Amino acid sequence: MNYDPKELIGNTTDLKSLTDYQAGSVVSRMVINKKSGTVTAFAFEKGEGLSEHTAPFDALVIGLEGEAEIPIAGVSHTVKEGQMLIMPANVPHAVHPLTRFKMMLVMIHE
Repeated sequence: MNYDPKELIGNTTDLKSLTDYQAGSVVSRMVINKKSGTVTAFAFEKGEGLSEHTAPFDALVIGLEGEAEIPIAGVSHTVKEGQMLIMPANVPHAVHPLTRFKMMLVMIHE
């Protein structure tokens, strides 16, 4: 289901429905985009992911569906539905789904 971020304000929303899987793709939907931080929902088709990169802010990953391996500075972590992982700023990390995987990413900029 597609949502306009303005429609989400003041309404309850099923987190898993914020993004849909798309063959051969990583789908993302910005839920909040403020100077102070962002909240983004992601849906990863199995075999799709994010290559190693860094971010200038700490990031909180919340597993919504499925399972993914998230290496941080070469140390592998598995994130499943209902689990969270904090990725520190400026440290290399990646996302490698082991199944179809949905997650919410929260980044606080200040």
